[in-house]
Amino acid sequence: MKAAYYRTTGPASVIEYGNLPDLPLGAGQVRVGVRASAVNPIDLYIRSGTVAMPLNDPQIPGSDLAGVVMETGAGVKRLKVGDRVWGSNQGLKGRQGTACEFAVVDEEWLYLSPAGISDQQMAALALTGITAHLGLFHRGRLQAGESVYVSGGSGGVGTMVIQMAKAAGARVATTAGSAEKMAICRELGADLVMNYNTDEVLKGLKTFAPEGLDLWFETQREPDFVNALPLMAINGRLLVMAGRTAVPVFPHLGAFYPRNLSILGFAMFNFLAEDQRRAADEITRWVSTRQLRAIVGHSLPLAQTSAAHQFLEEATLGQSRKLTGKVVLEI
Repeated sequence: MKAAYYRTTGPASVIEYGNLPDLPLGAGQVRVGVRASAVNPIDLYIRSGTVAMPLNDPQIPGSDLAGVVMETGAGVKRLKVGDRVWGSNQGLKGRQGTACEFAVVDEEWLYLSPAGISDQQMAALALTGITAHLGLFHRGRLQAGESVYVSGGSGGVGTMVIQMAKAAGARVATTAGSAEKMAICRELGADLVMNYNTDEVLKGLKTFAPEGLDLWFETQREPDFVNALPLMAINGRLLVMAGRTAVPVFPHLGAFYPRNLSILGFAMFNFLAEDQRRAADEITRWVSTRQLRAIVGHSLPLAQTSAAHQFLEEATLGQSRKLTGKVVLEI
């Protein structure tokens, strides 16, 4: 099969492209003909060695995929040959990645794709969608009528948070860095969209939620607790899911514990398959009813996986701001 792969951690240039043998199919596993694979920051961290994970030799990158079932192993119960599927959590903890023509995946990490929705869409919303859902509802316990702020609303996770929070009946405020990105956030349903370069964001949030924000979903790598915590409502929850090397300043405790505030960290790959399946089931339902969609900002063929990694790295860690939504490999 054609695949992108690397044999040592390092910069995007370590990624090669060529032929690899198909992996054997074990019990409870499915061979998926991959049609699309999204690129996520975790893929960059594993490839660079920033996040230590068990690596195969060679290591195929990629967490997300969408495609069609080509073959099923012994004991597979839910899926059959010909089913269109989507999923995430690959390329982690020793599992095969998805930047390849054929991926061997444990059945528990795959979900049926809704009719009429492209493989590109399903791959693009896999990791970011499950991450947003786990943050909002598993960790954040979001309820209808509550107020939510998500930073960077035009990004992969941000676009998912806006749409899911609105589907759940919440009010949503967000920020973006250009008129084009702000327009996308409004189109996705955000009630308040501010330009973080020119608008007084803190003042705007105070007006948006005079009694305080119920949930703050921080997607940026340098959380500003000093300014965020005073804007939270009693029993407010602040979610963090990025910024591994950040050392944020914490305000005085009087801004925190007297109002029953919580700071909750989470990483998607720590959650069990059954927890993620509950998120995936609701995601599939929202996608099928057109309440949820991904924004694909950049797509490349499989042979250009190295370029896709480099582009995402410059857009996120390098802060080039050139990306809206997701980077997707078309296979």
